[in-house]
Formats: sequence, structure tokens, C-alpha cells
Amino acid sequence: MHRLMLLFLLLIPVMCISQETTTSSIAIMEKQVHQRMLQTGLAASATSSIDVSYYRCEWEVDPANRYIGGAVTVYFKTKEALNQVTLDMMQVLVTDSVLYHFQTLNFTQPDNTLRVDLPASLPSQAYDSIQVFYHGVPASTGFGSFIQSSHAGVPVIWTLSEPYGSRDWWPCKNGLDDKADSIDIFLTHPSQYKAASNGLLQSEISLNGGIQTRTHWKHRYPIATYLICFAITNYQVLNHTIVLSGGNLPMVTYCYPESLAIFDAGVPFVQQSMLFFENRFGPYPFHQEKYGHVQFGWGGGMEHQTSTFLVNTNESLVAHELAHQWFGDKVTCGTWEDIWLNEGFATYLARIYMEERNPAAALFNRQQVLDDICSLSDGSVKVNDTSNLGRIFNGRLSYNKGSYVAGMLRYLHGDTAFFRGIKRYLNDTTVSYNYARTSDLQRNLEAESGKDLTRFFQQWYYGEGYPQYRLEWNPVGSSSVKLSLSQQTSHSSVSFFNMPVPVLLKKGNQQKTVYADFNNNGETMLVQLGFIPDSVWIDPEKLLISKNNQVEKIQDSYTGGPSVSVYPNPINSNVSIYMQGLPSNQANIVLYNPKGQRLYQQQVTLLNGTELIYPDFSRLPKGTYTLFITSGSFRKSQQLIKQ
Repeated sequence: MHRLMLLFLLLIPVMCISQETTTSSIAIMEKQVHQRMLQTGLAASATSSIDVSYYRCEWEVDPANRYIGGAVTVYFKTKEALNQVTLDMMQVLVTDSVLYHFQTLNFTQPDNTLRVDLPASLPSQAYDSIQVFYHGVPASTGFGSFIQSSHAGVPVIWTLSEPYGSRDWWPCKNGLDDKADSIDIFLTHPSQYKAASNGLLQSEISLNGGIQTRTHWKHRYPIATYLICFAITNYQVLNHTIVLSGGNLPMVTYCYPESLAIFDAGVPFVQQSMLFFENRFGPYPFHQEKYGHVQFGWGGGMEHQTSTFLVNTNESLVAHELAHQWFGDKVTCGTWEDIWLNEGFATYLARIYMEERNPAAALFNRQQVLDDICSLSDGSVKVNDTSNLGRIFNGRLSYNKGSYVAGMLRYLHGDTAFFRGIKRYLNDTTVSYNYARTSDLQRNLEAESGKDLTRFFQQWYYGEGYPQYRLEWNPVGSSSVKLSLSQQTSHSSVSFFNMPVPVLLKKGNQQKTVYADFNNNGETMLVQLGFIPDSVWIDPEKLLISKNNQVEKIQDSYTGGPSVSVYPNPINSNVSIYMQGLPSNQANIVLYNPKGQRLYQQQVTLLNGTELIYPDFSRLPKGTYTLFITSGSFRKSQQLIKQ
């Protein structure tokens, strides 16, 4: 989604700073919103023995009344022989009749389902349909599902079915396992109103002497039931064109008359973010139809396919909901455990879009998000309780931590491999216009990059908490440093987070970023900088999830006698020579071949008897060589092998 009410609460304190949406200051408000949500463990109960190909939905609705009546025709293909079809449908809805080839069928409505007895058993792979006539006052679960309200004194009805609410107001397959290939929606409503829905508007026909209008919308892309929608009120309709490299895309806005100027002014945000996302993730997924905005009364947005519902046109909100057309609509999470595939990625896409629009605010906003993620010591990106709406749509975990995990995948892969891997995922024939699990994302990224991401997902997706890094550094000689990076984890599920940690070392206008890629605490690395830094930072760009990181400069603790370490040996090209505790401030380094010929010599000035150098031996032919190092009374020889 969305972020719905959660998103609206998030936007208020941040818009005045940068228009970037974060979740840094909403813990109390979030709890209040969650307390108002109906906690539902609504697993879909519809039969898995059919594959829905098409819904024809005919509804009669008056925005002044919280009521729906009409008929839904379900076209399907059988996966196995069956003599009964079960759909999800709340018991508060009254089934008037069910028709099958103009024949009335027997049915029952147990446990929020509609069970229809077929007149004869259908074989496997058969194509057929049933038509359900029903009416009633819809239930109100989740975020409301079917909401009757008003604006400026005018009644309005809108639907919002994520995650489990489709069955509140119409008979369908309510789960994340079956997308209809296409839909037609016919809405009969009082003629003073306009009706918005998915896809392309086909007609608006006057009925009953002009008292009513029948509005027909057609959508010809696969669609999950929770993304099917409508909204009806005295909308003003704005028609614009989004100019894309592949051709022009209709942009249709349905907004309240009192909000006309606001929504008209928000259209350029769609143009800009659409180009931004297309350049990185491929063409808008529903380019043969439209993209639309529909105003509604929830405090945020909902990414209904081709027809996003919005409370306003805040730029970050517009970008977030548009991003869902790729991440959530084209590819939909296959279980609510994996909601981060929708929400984490939409949050990340909105973030990088806003950072390009306002780079000066990027670090501040990243820190706000990190503060929220690390405000508690536990919590996985994977949803561990899909019966709890507050857990599914947890701003800290599904949105913010999920977005940071997406960003860390980009950091780990680099831009080229990451964006190619994400495009591969979006176009994977097993998930494109279908459902995906986190394992599908992992599989596609691994196929593109060649990296094994098992450990990454185990720690950052399944695991809980975050690391706190501590970096100790000390000068080595005149131009190098020794780094030791350790970490404490906030939760016992992960003992050590494996990530290459960026470390920035700086002196005046000289600086260098190195990456401490350790597998255990206590490991060290030597780095030749060409200068001794006066300041050192861990992750200065705030790319990684961590909290309260510490940096400390220490004095070299070496107290032993003269020591020289040569690494690696055998050598391939360059070699490091680390000298400690030598008795003079000068050292002479000479390399001989087996014939005793001198091939290399260097005089090195030592600082407190210590230095680190990297002589270039890349042009040496394969063979065995002897390295001599002298400093005052100190003598050392070592055999080197060039492979």
C-alpha cells in the first residue's frame, strides 16, 4: 500500500523539512492506529481447484448509503475434477441466487464463504462460470474495505481491500495465489456522481430517465483481488498526458471539486517520477491503458492497479504509490509474510527519487529512517504474524527496514548488477504479472551477480535487530593505518552481521573510503592511504542499518622486538611489507633473483621504527626470489615465490 493513515501521520512532521517521507516520529501514533484496526486472521478459504480467468462485476451503489447490490460472474478453469465451487464472501452479505448456464444452483454460506453445488462434476481443465447475485451492508475489517463517508458535505464511497477485505464486499478468491487475467466493472449510481475504477473508461450511459448512470471500466491485465477498486462521488475529472520514451500515457485524475487545484498541480510529480522509475526498472507495467489518481478520505494512499487512491499529492506519496505499479501490482507479494517486496521497495524507490530531487536533505532523512528502524532492538523484515494488520504494515519493519534492506542489496551489488537483477526479477516469467516470494528476488539477483545471498537474507530478512559497530584505528608509519572493526548485535537471532562496512578516512582535502569486510570480531586490516588521517567515520553516507557506532584512535600496542611481515607469499603482483619496531629510522629493501642479480631496491624512512609499503612486483617472471631487509643492526632475509 500505501501507507494509508500511517503514511499521513509520517508526512506531517517531515514535509516542512524536505518533503521526504520517514517514520521517525510516529511510534505512539502508529500504536493508536493499530489499536483501531480489526485484528483478523483471514486466510482465504476459496477453493484452490479453480484458476480464475475473469471477473465481470455489476454493482449498484449510492454514495449516500453504505450498501451494495449486484452480480459477480466468475469465469474459471478447473485444475481438477470438482462438483462444488467455494468463494470467499462475508456472511453479512446476502446471496440472492447463483446461476449456472441460466440454471439456479444450490448454495450455502458457512464460515464467511459461499459454497455452490454444481449440477454435475466438471472435469479437470474445463472452462466454466457461475454468476452470483447478492446484496447487503459490507463488513468492515482491516482498513475499512468498503467505506461510506463525505467531503464538503457530499457523500462518497470508496473501497480499500488490502490485505483481506475483498470478501467484505464481493464474492471472489481472496488470497494471494490467483490473479484474474482481466476484469470488467459496471457501476450503476446516481447521475450526479462520477465513478472511478481500474483500467480504461468504456462508457457512461444514462439510465431511468437520467436519474442514474451506468459507468463501465475495463482492465485487461492480470490483477489481484485486493487491487480491484471503485470510488464514487461528485468527482471532477482531469485528463493529462504523461510523455514517455515509448509513447504517451493517459493520466486521468478524479478529485473532489474543492481539491481541483491541488491535484492538478500534482500531475508533474507523476511525469517526473514515472521517467525516473522507467529509466531504472523498465516500462510502466500497464502502458496500454492509463495511470490515474483518485482522491479519497484515508490519510495516505493505496496503489490500486492503474488507479491510485490518494489523500493529497505530496510528492513523496505520489512517488511511493507509483512505484507500487511495479512493486506490488506487476509483481505482487505471494504471501503477507513478504509484504516488504511491495512496501519496502516502494519506500526505497520513493526515497531515491526524493534524494535526486533534494540531495541536500538525503543524509538527514536517512538518519531519521535509521532512528526509527533502530528504535527497538528486535524485529525482522519477514512478517511473523500475518493475522495482525499492525505487524503486516509495520512502518518500522515492512516499510523502513525493508527499504534499507533493498538499499543494502544495491550497495552490495553495485548499481549495474543491482538494477539488472531487479529488472530480471520484474520480468521473470514465473512472477511477472503474478506473485513472488523473497526467494524469487534472491534467485534473480544471484543469477545476475553470481553472488550467494543466502547469508545476507538469513541475517537481514529473517534475522532481527541490527549491529552496533566499534572501529579502532591507529597510524602505521607515515602513510598507513591499521583498522579493527567489531560489532555488538541487538538481538540474539544474529550473532554477527556480515557486510562490507564503508570507512571514510580524511585529512584536509585528502580522503579515502575503504571497506572493512570481516567475518568475526577482532579481525584487522592494514591500509596504505598516502596520508595519516585526522578524522575517521563509519558509514558516513548512512547506507547500512546500524546504531550508535563508535570510532576510537588508539596507539599502536606493539611492544615486541623488530618484526617484518610480508604478504602474500606466494605473490601475484603487489606485496605488502609491514615493518614494526626496527632499530633505525631507515630501512633498506632489496630483492634478488636466483642468480644474485639485484632487481629492486628501496630506501624507506620509518616513523618510530614502523612503516607499511607496497612494492610493485607485478612484472617479475615466475620463480623464486630473495628479499633482504636491513635497518641498523637488524637483518632479515625471506624467500618469495612468484606464481
